[in-house]
Amino acid sequence: MKVRKPSEMTIEELLKNEKLITILLYTLITFTVIFIFLVAFLILKKGFTPLIVMPLSMVTFIIISSSSLKKIRKEIALRSNK
Repeated sequence: MKVRKPSEMTIEELLKNEKLITILLYTLITFTVIFIFLVAFLILKKGFTPLIVMPLSMVTFIIISSSSLKKIRKEIALRSNK
């Protein structure tokens, strides 16, 4: 499946993707915070653990999702001003 740019999507697709990415973003943030607390607890109990990589890698997905959401919102704003 080819990934389309926001400028190539219809307004309905943009709104659908905005809602989907917003839900995804909030879910990722929630799980990242939970994993950070779990890893901190494990570090305090058992010492260093390689699981510290998991919440840090999730931050990358949060950054990518938020930039994609920003592009979609910008395109929606451009189209609603026309």
